Amino acid sequence: MKRWLVGILAVSLIWPWPAIALDLQGLYQQALNASRSGDFVQALPLWDRVLEQSPQDAAALSNRGNVRLALGDLDGAIEDQTLSIALAPEEADPHLNRGTAEEALQDWSAAAADYLWILERQPDDASALYNLGNVRGSEGDWNGARDLYGKASLARPGFAMARSSEALAAWQEGDLAWAELELRKLIRRYPLFADARAALSGLLWRQGSAGEAESNWAAAAGLDQRYRQADWLVDVRRWPPQPTQDLMAFLALEKS
Repeated sequence: MKRWLVGILAVSLIWPWPAIALDLQGLYQQALNASRSGDFVQALPLWDRVLEQSPQDAAALSNRGNVRLALGDLDGAIEDQTLSIALAPEEADPHLNRGTAEEALQDWSAAAADYLWILERQPDDASALYNLGNVRGSEGDWNGARDLYGKASLARPGFAMARSSEALAAWQEGDLAWAELELRKLIRRYPLFADARAALSGLLWRQGSAGEAESNWAAAAGLDQRYRQADWLVDVRRWPPQPTQDLMAFLALEKS
């Protein structure tokens, strides 16, 4: 089963090919292609047409739910994922997808319940571990978030965002030396990884290394301008408050 990360939250977009009539396969493939390419405005009516002809298709419902989420229809996304769960109660993906929509509504308890449902059955599901870490952080439990991010990175080697999030949670908890070491390891492994570059900029500035902070920030800003936005860091990327404050303080000083 394939997993696709959208932004900084994990959702599942593609299920194994469903059992649908041959005359639906071309339409289904068009809907998948539009979803994969990020053309959600085009994808939505295609999924509508698929479901008009095959209303009990759990995979199509889940995929349309993801498109609705991308278009900002959070209630519609949750409705589709809930219908998909009713039709395919043993599938993990609709729970992951519904949890993502619930997070967008800041319904932390509902999102956690969906992720825990997955983890009770698949304890090493990296996406569920990572998303549950985001939930725990949003609830203020950064120690719990750190543990979950670490488990996610172990479950999926190369999960750089989970490692960066673990370092940020460690920073929030005051373990600055470990956070710095982990961020430096990430940058050596992934020199174009903007998240680690931006984080190290704020951490180095906090510790008094302004020159090296500026060097890392020059690289981060060239890769992704969104790291200048505190709201995006907290609400979308889900940085902890202390790293966000430190990076914003560094940027404010840079502008002065």
